[in-house]
Amino acid sequence: MNQEVLDVDMLTFEQGDDNAKRAVIDGVMKSLETGFVYTSHDMSQDFLDEVYGMLGEFFSKTHPEKEAAKADGTNGQRGYTGLLVETAAISDVPDWKEMLNWGKDLPKGHPLKKRYPHRFFDNVFPEELVPGITETLEMFHDQVLDLQLRFLRIIASGLKASETFFDSFVPGGATLTRAINYPAMNLAPDDNHLWAEEHGDINLITALPRATARGLQIKSNGRWIDATPPDNHLIINTGIMLEHISNGLIPTGIHRVIADEGQTDGRMSIVQFCHPTPWTILSPLPSCISETHPQRFAPITAADRLDQVLWEINLIEDNRRVD
Repeated sequence: MNQEVLDVDMLTFEQGDDNAKRAVIDGVMKSLETGFVYTSHDMSQDFLDEVYGMLGEFFSKTHPEKEAAKADGTNGQRGYTGLLVETAAISDVPDWKEMLNWGKDLPKGHPLKKRYPHRFFDNVFPEELVPGITETLEMFHDQVLDLQLRFLRIIASGLKASETFFDSFVPGGATLTRAINYPAMNLAPDDNHLWAEEHGDINLITALPRATARGLQIKSNGRWIDATPPDNHLIINTGIMLEHISNGLIPTGIHRVIADEGQTDGRMSIVQFCHPTPWTILSPLPSCISETHPQRFAPITAADRLDQVLWEINLIEDNRRVD
């Protein structure tokens, strides 16, 4: 196992004594120098099997059938997105992946939904194609968000903020869950293929409970290393918004997804992008600013920062950066 990305125990942070909690915090902050960390969690593996089974059934359908779950006008934030659409900010070549996206529905009249209608869309699930998938994926979203909120308490402690700092502006945010299908490639013996180009995520942190095959790589010290979490562990990586709040003390986790030599199967993963509420002002914490580490970032709303990056990655439907 690569030791640049550490394995920590979130449950020890929650249940241990002060010394045990401090050890977890130190391990997380050390590991996040790479933008990545692995952690134990308490989500049921049987439930994960059920989620992947339903998603596998959906992605095995024909393209016209999957297109019925497309959510026009949502800029890749809800419903089905087909192959060769999302494009890394550094690239003009779209990624070789298809996606199903969903989040938390807000009630009609909610002030966030009224103020940010382009951020809070109604979910579109392929219920007719896969009966029961709606309830299962909504439950999955809630469970992973709970894990992310719990993990953010470790990060808040590491940044010398209140343990509950993120609790005040993450619930009710525009958190997005995304199932990604990377189709199998017919590779030559000495060939490889990028499913998803090098990129960093837009949000605070991203959680990946597990994937169905290898392929995720982490950029660390200018080189690529394979993500190798222990069995039944959660991969956490950091996003642009956390880098902003931490004044760069926690960098954005840069990664890519690649099918390598001899890999003939496809890959499915389910990730959740944890976002603050759109009206949150992203500004470096005072505890992260000093004479030797002056303020690097000006304040900006989370909504504005997200819109900037959605355009960069080619998801603004009426203004594509790459046709």
